[in-house]
Amino acid sequence: MFSVLNVIAPVFVLIGLGYLAVRIRFYPRAGVGGLIAYVNNFATPCLLFRAMIDVDFSTAFNPAIIGPYYVGAVSVLALGALAALKLFRRRPGEAVSVGFSAMFTNTVLVGIPIMQRAYGDEAMPIVYSIIGLHAPILMTLSMFIMELARRDGGKVSTALFQGLKKSLTNPILIGIALGLAANLLGLELSGVADDVTLLLAGTVMPVALFGLGGALNEYKLGETWVQALMTSAMQLIVHPAIAWVLMVPVLGVDPHMARYGVLLAAMPAGINVYIFATFYNRATDVAANTILLSTVLSLFTITGWLLLLGA
Repeated sequence: MFSVLNVIAPVFVLIGLGYLAVRIRFYPRAGVGGLIAYVNNFATPCLLFRAMIDVDFSTAFNPAIIGPYYVGAVSVLALGALAALKLFRRRPGEAVSVGFSAMFTNTVLVGIPIMQRAYGDEAMPIVYSIIGLHAPILMTLSMFIMELARRDGGKVSTALFQGLKKSLTNPILIGIALGLAANLLGLELSGVADDVTLLLAGTVMPVALFGLGGALNEYKLGETWVQALMTSAMQLIVHPAIAWVLMVPVLGVDPHMARYGVLLAAMPAGINVYIFATFYNRATDVAANTILLSTVLSLFTITGWLLLLGA
């Protein structure tokens, strides 16, 4: 238990510090968006770029880990949308947005720091391989389903184009792609390029967590907290449970390897949940509540998963 606390305590203390700093106006609320944009557009792409240069493809791209992760993700998308339709009487487009809230996890701002502290450098190649596919697969799929579901939807081809465009212009994906290209070409970083990317990569953990804490001030629990509790449970418990069952009992993956994908699946909601909901103007209340509730609850659920999986 003490080792688990050593893993998660600094992460959630930094989140709490960011929240408190904005709450008591020690840090300007208007500056939070800039912090998150810096992490997503500069620091994290540099981190992933450096990681991909040295990645061992034989261990990083493991279909027996990556596959169950995404099967679990799509499963909770379907379960969340179905629950929104049948239990909460949401319209089809709103149900898709609720399902997306149950599926899209914060693999960067929370996932990278937790995984790094829990399992060290050994886990990171697999973590980065999942992150590299995260937005392209899940965003494009969800936009496609949304266009089919919402009554005022446009052409399906437009949804696919928008999803692919968002993915291909995503700085995180660009950083991964450049790193992989350098790896395949046998290039190495040196001099100023090495120093600059190293400095930027080193800022990911503190800035991301502080910025995330500050961003939580924007969300308040409202009338849809029960729906948000359902989507949070899908993210924090159901998704990793599905991933574990598929990886270990079904595919026979070594539990010490499987835990990398399982723990990453147990992360709370990412800010893209709210962006997706506002883009389509569907179930934005559930998206906002899911971010707040899942982040708070993840303090306890991540602790539980670490104890089960071994920190």
